[in-house]
Amino acid sequence: MTDVNLGLYFLSELVGTAMLVLLGCGVVANVALAKNKGFGGGFLMVNWGWGLAVFAGVLVSAYSGAILNPAVGIGLWVQNLLDPAKGIDFTMFLTATGAELLGAIIGAIVVWLAYKQHFDQEPEAANKLGVFSTGPAIRSYGWNLVTEIIGTFVLVFVIFAFADYGDIEVGTPGGLGPLTALPVALLVVAIGASLGGPTGYAINPARDLGPRIAHAILPIQGKGSSDWSYSWVPVVGPLIGGVIAALAAPGLLSLAG
Repeated sequence: MTDVNLGLYFLSELVGTAMLVLLGCGVVANVALAKNKGFGGGFLMVNWGWGLAVFAGVLVSAYSGAILNPAVGIGLWVQNLLDPAKGIDFTMFLTATGAELLGAIIGAIVVWLAYKQHFDQEPEAANKLGVFSTGPAIRSYGWNLVTEIIGTFVLVFVIFAFADYGDIEVGTPGGLGPLTALPVALLVVAIGASLGGPTGYAINPARDLGPRIAHAILPIQGKGSSDWSYSWVPVVGPLIGGVIAALAAPGLLSLAG
C-alpha cells in the first residue's frame, strides 16, 4: 500500500466531501425551498444534481483516492482484510470517516448560508430538514434499512467493478485521472433514479449524518425536529451494504472478468 501523509489524506477527504454535500444538498434546497428559481424541479433534477456533486467531489479529492463515503471506506477496509495488497487499513478508514463527517457538516452549513433567506421564508419544517438529510416516503424502519442496504451494495459493488477494469483506483492517493469521476457520478444518478424513491437514497452515512447534525445546531427559523429516530437507518444500512459488497466482489467479479 502506498505510504500517505494522513494530514493531507484527511484534508483531501474533508474538501471532497464538503464539495459533495454543498452541491448535493444545494440541489435539494433549490428544488424544495419556496421562491427558488429551481423550485419544483423534481426528483430527477435531484438525481442529476447529486451525481454531478459526486463528480465535483471526486475531482477535488484525488490525493486520498476520493472515498467520500464511510460505506465505500468500510468496503475498502474489508477488502484490505481479505487481501493486504488492496484497499485501505483501519487507520486510513478512521481518518477518512472523520474527515467525511466534518466535511459534510461544513458543506451543509454553507448550503444554509447560500439559501438563508429561502429557509426563512419556507413554511414547511419537513422541506427544511429534507435539504439536509434523507427521510422515508413510507416509514418502516426494517424495509427502509433494506432499501439503503441494496442501494449501497450497488454503489460499492459497481465501484469495485470499475476498479477491476482499471478505470478507478479508489482509496489510492494519486490514482485518479479527471475522467474517472464520470462513471461514479453516472452510477449515483442511476441509483437515485432506480432505487432512490423509498428513502431518498442516502447510500452514505456521512452525507446524511453530517448535514443532520448541521440542521440540529444551526439557527434555522421554524426548523422543527431533526428526526433522530430515523437517523440510524442511513448510517447502519449503507455500512452493511458496503461490507456485503466487499465480501461479494472477489467471487462475483472474478466470474464477470
